[in-house]
Amino acid sequence: MKKLLLLILGLNIGLNTLYAQNSYFFPNESFNPSITSPKDFLGYEIGEWHTRYDRLVSYFEHLAQSSPMATIQTVGYTNQLRPLVVLTISNPANIQNLENIRKEHIKLIDPSIPLPDVNSMPAIINLAYSVHGNEPSGGEAAILTAYWLLASNNPLAEEIRNNSVVMIDPAINPDGRDRHSNWANMHKGTPPVANSLDREHNEIWPSGRVNHYWFDLNRDWLPLAQVELQHKLKWYHQWYPNVVGDFHEMGTNSTYFFEPTKPFSSENPVVPRKNYEDINSKFAGYFAKSLDEIGSLYWTKEVFDNSYPGYGSTYPDIQGGLGIVFEQGSSRGHVQESQRGDITFAFTIRNQLKISLATMEAGVKERVYMHRYLREFFETAVTEGGKDKFKAYVFGDLYDDSRNELFLKLLMDHQIKVYENTRDVTVNGKTFTKEKSWVVPTNQAQYRMVRTMFEKVTSFPDSVFYDASAWTMALAYGIPYEGQVTATTGQQLTSIPERKIDFPINDSYVAYLVDWSDYFAPKFLHQLQGKGVHVEVAALPFTAATQAGNRLFPAGSLMIPTAFQSMSPEQLRETLVNAANQSGQKVFATKTGLSQSGIDLGSNNVSAVRVPKVLMLVGQGTSQYEAGEIWHLLDTKVGMPITKMDVSLFSRVNLYDFNTLILPSGSYTMLNTAQLNHLKDWLTRGGTILSLRQSSLWLQSSDITKEEFVQGESKQAEFIPFASRRDAAGAQNIGGNIYMANLDLTHPLAFGYRSEQLPVYRNSTIFMKPSKNPSNTPVRYTNNPLLGGYVSAQNLEKVKQSGSVIVSNVGQGRVIHFIDNPNFRGTWFGTNKLFLNAIFFGDKF
Repeated sequence: MKKLLLLILGLNIGLNTLYAQNSYFFPNESFNPSITSPKDFLGYEIGEWHTRYDRLVSYFEHLAQSSPMATIQTVGYTNQLRPLVVLTISNPANIQNLENIRKEHIKLIDPSIPLPDVNSMPAIINLAYSVHGNEPSGGEAAILTAYWLLASNNPLAEEIRNNSVVMIDPAINPDGRDRHSNWANMHKGTPPVANSLDREHNEIWPSGRVNHYWFDLNRDWLPLAQVELQHKLKWYHQWYPNVVGDFHEMGTNSTYFFEPTKPFSSENPVVPRKNYEDINSKFAGYFAKSLDEIGSLYWTKEVFDNSYPGYGSTYPDIQGGLGIVFEQGSSRGHVQESQRGDITFAFTIRNQLKISLATMEAGVKERVYMHRYLREFFETAVTEGGKDKFKAYVFGDLYDDSRNELFLKLLMDHQIKVYENTRDVTVNGKTFTKEKSWVVPTNQAQYRMVRTMFEKVTSFPDSVFYDASAWTMALAYGIPYEGQVTATTGQQLTSIPERKIDFPINDSYVAYLVDWSDYFAPKFLHQLQGKGVHVEVAALPFTAATQAGNRLFPAGSLMIPTAFQSMSPEQLRETLVNAANQSGQKVFATKTGLSQSGIDLGSNNVSAVRVPKVLMLVGQGTSQYEAGEIWHLLDTKVGMPITKMDVSLFSRVNLYDFNTLILPSGSYTMLNTAQLNHLKDWLTRGGTILSLRQSSLWLQSSDITKEEFVQGESKQAEFIPFASRRDAAGAQNIGGNIYMANLDLTHPLAFGYRSEQLPVYRNSTIFMKPSKNPSNTPVRYTNNPLLGGYVSAQNLEKVKQSGSVIVSNVGQGRVIHFIDNPNFRGTWFGTNKLFLNAIFFGDKF
């Protein structure tokens, strides 16, 4: 009863009274007056306003200047140029000796050297906040945690300073955090409004959850598509923290969640059971005690996911540490009504603060245990790797140097050892040449990450997933690979092999030729078009006599005639050289339009490539994630500007200013009859629509396309106990699976592909039948398509009966339905080209 009364008091205490109580966050504590308090520095009590990121960083810089126990480091910058900072706190001797501490600590990850004296080593603790920008209580708790650790006279604070190095990420997502902070502050009432319908509690699109490119950074630890996590991971592998706290928020009506997560079904298959069954239980006791002290309710085990390796709470588990996800019921503003009364911002911050202190306490008291576990983790990884049926994985694409380099970089960023392949080898019918392939041994300390990259998993202890159930990165990159039962290796790679771009000597040529197979060929094409170069594409293969000898050019190859240009041959050559160097493309030249075999350069099967004029609808009702993936792809991989127009402005657009319209997943029911008629008229006169997932359902319901969907069996449902209803429904979702599809290599959508088999990513239960036009389903599933992830038997049958990409002809235009997301999380390099082909060659369909 006493704890319940404390809880009610914490929830309902008036804001004015609360902020006047200096003891709310730190009851019965005394502080060193030489350390400036957050209130004195910021001018308000923590929880009274949402603290802008620049003010947060300024306070951390002030702490580092004020105390010999703190130092601040900028590890990188966001897309909006906000610094990504880490505040490190320990006793003065440790701060002066950080590099030696780091070097001694990372000896624990190398099983080949003797175990250091772990009894004398400080714990390495990383507290990471606000990876979702609209989960702001963590960033505010970071301020209070840093102040407490530096200024408190509590013996526990001194114990933590003396026996640990605490590294605080105040916000992994500063751009999103400021987007939300500004929103909450600009709509704050006086007094604050608790009603959940108030504008303060309902952000506009895009939300503060996401970063500049509208990505969820908490899913990016594995793919590393975004600069924030690229910088974070580089820092992470310099330290290998023993404990990582990953602080989040959840729905307002929830209390507080900490690990353990749901046994087995929410756990990653490569992480040792000791992590989940022993270490999690040890730390949970500290968390429970800390929240019990203030009467805050909490829960464990029921849900949340530690299976997907791209989470901030899962990745440390695969690196020998303990990653812990914390979820606080959110006030989503300064105060909001809930089923237990009004939740104040200060209340949510206090819970996060208490857990932050408990995490540090647990990390210190269990530090020797965690040091030993870190060594044990990598020792057992080597042992398990030595027992794997595969001694190595060999991989490499013979035709796509850029994608090879991108995958090599991913492996090396995750500290996976990669070696040169010293011989040509054929495995399961796939040939890997020594010049264009590499070997990853399984017998290495990062064996568990090797499994993450290459292993295909289709068997699971449960059927309900919080997120993706498949993440094999080699399949995402579309890299040919196979496991080897025996393997030989050359030298270990320490950097990406440098690629030399040889350009044809200056001479009189009829045309320049470029194979479209390389990942960055679209970047090359866009750069040429931006300079006004006339470019054509071959719909059929041919063999040309080039400066490098006879060479086969497959369908989709680019032909740049020296005639028909608006510039001199010298200007054309200079433009081509610059574009080739910037995109890494090999350019060939020929002195004759007569091919050695196949079509000639003047064939009717060679046609001009139109300059894409792309419009993408965004805003309320559309998927910010898919829109962000497309924006990021065109920005960073092609360098192509794209017009992102809010769907609410559709009445102002003249679609005839564009030739391509992208519809991310969403329902566009806000378009009125006149706007729909404009869309239909533009489409039938030759427009191209790229439709992703749910937007195809809207096009169908709006009578714009006339495709058919796979229907499920209609039978009476079996009895399902009420308590099992959510699990039963969840088992019918497709949270994220990988399937093998057949690709029609003669279709323009397949330009640049060499293999008929293509892994695709599906995260929806939309099943569109193959087109009645037998040529309009360029990507369809194989008879036995599942490569990775959980899918129910019923849904698997529907997958087999459906298409992955379907083209609907509408008058002179066409709709290209991407039922599977070709750009998922910025990491599906294997299917990006499908999407880019639709942009550049959509009028060829």
